[in-house]
Amino acid sequence: MTRPLIGTTAIVVEPTALSWVAGLRIDADGSPKSYAPPPLRGLDHLGNAHVDPRDLSSAWCGVVLDKNGKPIVQGPNEPAPGYYVSPTALGDPSFSIYTPRRYVDSETVPYLAVPPDLLQLGCKLGDLAFAARGDTLSWAIVADVGPRRKIGEGSIALAEALGIPSSPRNGGVSNGVASVVFLGSSKGWHRDLNEARQTATGLLEAWGGAGRLTAICA
Repeated sequence: MTRPLIGTTAIVVEPTALSWVAGLRIDADGSPKSYAPPPLRGLDHLGNAHVDPRDLSSAWCGVVLDKNGKPIVQGPNEPAPGYYVSPTALGDPSFSIYTPRRYVDSETVPYLAVPPDLLQLGCKLGDLAFAARGDTLSWAIVADVGPRRKIGEGSIALAEALGIPSSPRNGGVSNGVASVVFLGSSKGWHRDLNEARQTATGLLEAWGGAGRLTAICA
């Protein structure tokens, strides 16, 4: 068992799992209402869809672009007409990249966003996971990739399940969230949520159960 650091967070590396304790920043990506052009108001600050959040003229990074480099705006038959399409790294290949239906919805699916460093340790998009804050637990799926060397990010739905303030604008917590990812459990996306939750629950029990996960929150 090894414990490499990602930033200041120690990652416990086992043959079948990776686990850690960190905070939880809120990732709105995948929600049809993540970002929007004014006067619409997205769930997250529009600046977070740019390379430089303080400069709305900087390059886009959090929305799907057309062939001319312009953000795709959802049409009348899409889930949130007028809003931009915000992707997650995990997607359903049966849908076009230009529709939010392809991506994992932050508002409805508990997911983790992991840094590239974790992928180098064996984590894969679509792997199942569990997260805990105190005695409150939720299953999750690895659905997005965040900045290098920064760990501790999850969806709106995951934050709500854990009782954490879930606004991408001002929610999240700085510490106290334990997470475990079960290596080799990915089946891609789309995945039946009941099946995913049941499978993740079984993997948690095999790993040591809820008690092992909640014990490392302290």
